Amino acid sequence: MSAPLLDVQGLSVAFGRKTVVDRVSFQIAPGEKLALVGESGSGKTVTALALLRLLEGARLSGQALFTADGKTQDLLALPERAMRGLRGDEIAMIFQEPMTALNPLMSVGEQIAEVLRLKRALTPAQSAQAAIELLASTGIPEPARRAGSYPHQLSGGQRQRAMIAMALACEPKLLLADEPTTALDVSLRGQILDLLEDLRRQHGMAVLMITHDLNLVRRFADRVAVMQHGQLVEQGATEQVFADPRQPYTQKLMASRPERDVVDTPVPPGTPPVIAAQALRVTYPTPLPGVRGWFKKGEFVALEDASFALPPGRTLGVIGESGSGKSTLAQAALGLLAARQVSGDLAVHGRGWTHRPAADQPLRRVVQVVFQDPFSSLSPRMTVEEIVGEGLRVHAPELDADARAVRVTEQLAEVGLDEARFPQLLSRYPHEFSGGQRQRIALARALIVQPEVLVLDEPTSALDVTIQKQVLALLQRLQRDRGLSYLLITHDVAVVNAMAHEVIVLKDGRVVESGAVASVLRAPQHPYTQRLLAAA
Repeated sequence: MSAPLLDVQGLSVAFGRKTVVDRVSFQIAPGEKLALVGESGSGKTVTALALLRLLEGARLSGQALFTADGKTQDLLALPERAMRGLRGDEIAMIFQEPMTALNPLMSVGEQIAEVLRLKRALTPAQSAQAAIELLASTGIPEPARRAGSYPHQLSGGQRQRAMIAMALACEPKLLLADEPTTALDVSLRGQILDLLEDLRRQHGMAVLMITHDLNLVRRFADRVAVMQHGQLVEQGATEQVFADPRQPYTQKLMASRPERDVVDTPVPPGTPPVIAAQALRVTYPTPLPGVRGWFKKGEFVALEDASFALPPGRTLGVIGESGSGKSTLAQAALGLLAARQVSGDLAVHGRGWTHRPAADQPLRRVVQVVFQDPFSSLSPRMTVEEIVGEGLRVHAPELDADARAVRVTEQLAEVGLDEARFPQLLSRYPHEFSGGQRQRIALARALIVQPEVLVLDEPTSALDVTIQKQVLALLQRLQRDRGLSYLLITHDVAVVNAMAHEVIVLKDGRVVESGAVASVLRAPQHPYTQRLLAAA
């Protein structure tokens, strides 16, 4: 048999006295696809970053033998200058969040061209043309125009494709892909997987995929390796591990699918909805080309003729691809859009948003929001007590500091965070918690003002499968206990199936299908809905 492309033997990574990766060993053959799976904090990303020696202050031990062009080198022992020659050239990496990995001050074309100039010694003109060709190979529409775009001007899927183009600029032999599809909707996930597979076949490269998405693993990987607490607990062929997991931890991961535990009793006839919309239309101003743009703005219609009703104690799921209008619908429900952008009827308890802060303040208590990424939505400069108690300062100004602290403590306990498990809980900061714990803090912040509606914007997409299951169970319990209504924005069909009573499907800003979740998900009528479910 030929030598493996990468042979990792007893890799350990320590920060100070704490060992976070402990004697991990695995191999990757040329052209092979290996998935590294496990919960947050299991050591997956640290393992990949250690291979490229991108961990500042880490103490590495073991071996990582990389064999290319008949030459074997230990990645952990190479001088830094030799590692710089390998990074991006022989081994490339796609990072988890392209918005933070890409330089916001450079166009994506410039960033790809920079790699080509440094690694391939191309001229500026050659590297610019090659960058456009690389973007075209990833399927980005209008690649020449997109090359001149900055990261914030691209959609999530387009940014991910730009990251892939940059990683593949030098045709590496090994690609490290860290959660490359986490924040993407189901159809885009499928497109990115297909793209990676096509490029893998074209270039003959191997892929180390780091992910918590088990559906993605089953669809993409040849072999799977399972990590827990920094150790590799099981590995084998994907079909074999999925069909017959040997270790209890692997069995737990495979069983961590969202479970439906909601009240399905019919809503009594005549019950007024908490939120209702009729013929809702939302537009955004756009610049017009030429002289016309000096005097007039164009119009982009983000939402057209959308109607829905959310009864008390129920969940309305909203699904669709990126750019379908899901987030726009959520912003309209929260009253966050300017009055000139919104037409049609949208009412909370029969009252519309006036867009005057004092008049809208009572409705702000009724409707609260939980965002997709709790790490970016929680202020890093505020303690847990300040974050969760902030809403009380606005909606319950009569409470003094001691009374607020009591309410904050009670609310945190309701979402599963208490002083017994987390000493000095109120004085801690968000970075001291895991992703699932931060999402619980975000929930506590929304719930403390006793809302009637929560707008849940992808509340579990950034969480691994076991933590996702816990957060969904918590949301279901809170709905039963408090009679909460949820407007659930998500691209995860499994989450909609577990949580929602009704569902609407958005495409290009229009509702193409709606109805009871059981009928829509089990017998979709619209071709677009059928494609979404097939992609899931």
